[in-house]
This record gives sequence, C-alpha cells and structure tokens, in this order.
Amino acid sequence: MNKLKNGVWVSWNENIKHDYNRLYEITSEAELQEIIKNSKKVRTFGNKQSSADISAGVDALIDIRNYNKIISYNENDRLITVQSGIKLVDLIEAVESKGWCIPCLPDINTVTLGGALATGTHGTSGQLLASYVENIRLVLADGSIKDVDKNDELMDALRVSIGTLGVFSTVTFKCEENYTLHIKERPEKDAVWMSNLKEKIDQFDFLRVLWMPHTGKGYVITGDKIPENQPVTVNNGPSYLKYRRDVSKILYKYTHVLPWLTSVANKILAFAFFNSEKEHKGSLYQATVTKSRGSTLELAEWTIGIDNFPAVFKELKHVINNWGNKAFIHIPMDVRFVKKDSSWLSYAYEQDTVTVGCVSRNAKTADSYEAFKTVENIFIKHGGRPHWGKRFKAKDKEFDTLYPKWNDFKKLRQELDPTNKFLNNYLKKVFNEA
Repeated sequence: MNKLKNGVWVSWNENIKHDYNRLYEITSEAELQEIIKNSKKVRTFGNKQSSADISAGVDALIDIRNYNKIISYNENDRLITVQSGIKLVDLIEAVESKGWCIPCLPDINTVTLGGALATGTHGTSGQLLASYVENIRLVLADGSIKDVDKNDELMDALRVSIGTLGVFSTVTFKCEENYTLHIKERPEKDAVWMSNLKEKIDQFDFLRVLWMPHTGKGYVITGDKIPENQPVTVNNGPSYLKYRRDVSKILYKYTHVLPWLTSVANKILAFAFFNSEKEHKGSLYQATVTKSRGSTLELAEWTIGIDNFPAVFKELKHVINNWGNKAFIHIPMDVRFVKKDSSWLSYAYEQDTVTVGCVSRNAKTADSYEAFKTVENIFIKHGGRPHWGKRFKAKDKEFDTLYPKWNDFKKLRQELDPTNKFLNNYLKKVFNEA
C-alpha cells in the first residue's frame, strides 16, 4: 500500500479539484478494509471520468486503479470474478478470450469497473451493466466484508448505489456465449427514425441513434446477430471521418460566447461526418465500443420511459429550435435504449427506458452551458431520471418523486453508514444529509 499526504485531486477535465490529507494506492482487499475501517470520511476513485462531483472532496481517498486483478473463471457457468479497480477494457478482453460476452456494453472502455457499476453505466439494447452481476464482495463502513449474491434482497439496492452503501471489493459477472453483429449505419430524418420506435427496438439486436440537434436528422446504428463466418460488405466510410473530433473542437471553440454558432457548426458536422452509410461486422465489443474519448467532454444524460419519449423529444426539438432560446446543443446527442430492471436507483427501474446524452465540448465553460439546464428541466417535467455519474442539478426533493424506492434506499444507507463515512459534500446535498 502506497500512502500520499496533502495533495490536490484533479478530475480528468481539470474542472473539479479537491484537497486531500491522505491518498492510498491499494492492491489488496485487506488494505481496502483497513483504510475504510480507520477513516472518518473516505471515497474511492478510478480514472476520474465522472462529470459529477462524486469521487473526492473528503480527507481520505482510495485510488482503486491498481486493485485490478482477475480472480477466477468458472468455465461451466461462464462466470468471471475480478477486483473492482479493473478497467472495462481489461475485463471485456478477458471475457472475449474465453469466447464469452457481457450482453450490454457501455459506450467507452476506459472507466474502472467499480465506478461504472456504482453509477449505473449502461450500453444499449440490454440492461444496465450492473444487471449482469452475480455476486459482490462489499466492504462495509466498519471494514467488514459482506458477500451479496443475486438472490440477496440487498442486491437490488446495491447494484446502483453511487458508492454510498460500501465499497465494491470483487465482482462476479454472468457472461453469455459471444456473438457477431452485422452493423449498419446511416443518416435518417427525425420523422423516420422516430416512427415505430418500439418495433425497431424489438427488430434489431442492437440499436443506437446519434441525434443531431438543429439539423432534423439522426445517425442510426443498427446491429443484427449473424454467424461469425457470414461475409458482409465492409464500408468504413470516407477516410476523413477520423478527423471529426479535431474539426468539432475548432467549430465549437467559441460557441460559449455566441451560442447560435452551434446551429451552424452542427449543420457542417452533420453534412461532413454523419452523411455517409457504413457497414461492418464484429463482436459486440469490437463493433460498438469506443476505444478512447477526449478529455474535453462534459456530459449530462437523462432517461425517460419509452412511452413518454415522443412527448419529450417533441418538446426538446421545439425548445432548442426556437432562436430566442440559448440552449444550442452540440452534436451528437446519444440516444440509447435500456430494458427495465429491479435495481432501486436504476434509471430503468420497472420501465423500459430511452436515454439521451447531452454533451459540451468546452469543459471549462460547462457550468454556463445553457443546454444542460434546458434538457434537465424538460426531462424532470416528464419524470426523467439523471445519470448518476454525469451532470445534473436535481436533489433529494426531485428524487423522492422520480424513484419509487428513494426513501427505502436512504433508510438503508443510513443503517449501513450511520456516520456518513461515504458521503462527500456533493452527495450530502443529493441525499439531503447534514
């Protein structure tokens, strides 16, 4: 165990900073237990990629990134057990090496597992990543270990808990046999991709829409399961598509000063980078997961029940296309689809859900990015729920209405952590704790 004293914790975008008195770099469960037991306030962190202020702001911090080993495989039941600091890239590659897959993967692979689970990270056309967990070894506030399996009544509260019930030590995933997807990508007018959306979700094994505000179009990505050896026509589009990030940075550079420039930039980017058809095949991981992400992004994401999505989308388009409004939104807005589950603080608790991501490419000015406020207001109005690891202003009062099990979770949290050891100032406000 490596211990550092008196430093400054800095997020990946360098826009969240906190002093700390002690920082521990751990490699074992025993170290994790000892630190938690002997700390008055403690938070863990991984790659610091959350846009929400959930990872630091207390005296003692635990860097989980070297607690990243694969513990075991169960070949018969397709189970893999890993330490919670493992990066998703290493977990997924280990799973694929066995010919397995985790059926629904997040958009990126650079985050650590513990943080991804705690904040409800998800992909599309399946459930939250946490829904595929079979067992968790949890370090409680007193440093003791509690083993929680999928049949334990605690699991529904634990899967998505923002690190407030304890710290994940090891995690066991239930995997499936790997499969190949035939991916097709194409632009479609909003009226087309929005029509019969439920039927599209049922029709395709993979469905994702990169919606382009201020253009009237979305870039639709679909995938069908095919035999691994089935040939497909590979079309990766024009070679200049790889410059989209660079061009985006240039076009959005001054949109915080003149927000209406966003509309112009979106039209240019849509024409240049979201106007071609593409086709390829690969495993779920190979074909759909982004292997890197620039550190200039700040993100918000909101979810809404599938039946309420058309009304939300209609209002969102109306508001942002009104030139009297300041909420000009950078493209794309990532639209994905998550199946209902039973996790108390899941965005998909008891409802099939549409998730809509909102991005600012100017991290330094994200606090004044009007789109975050506008999108939140619209989704809250219709009963939407925010992604726990991304930007939102909602607090306890709103969550009491949005989450049927919110007060049950708060009661459980207070029972497991009576001294609020796992709360920083940000989370105190979320849960309305002194």
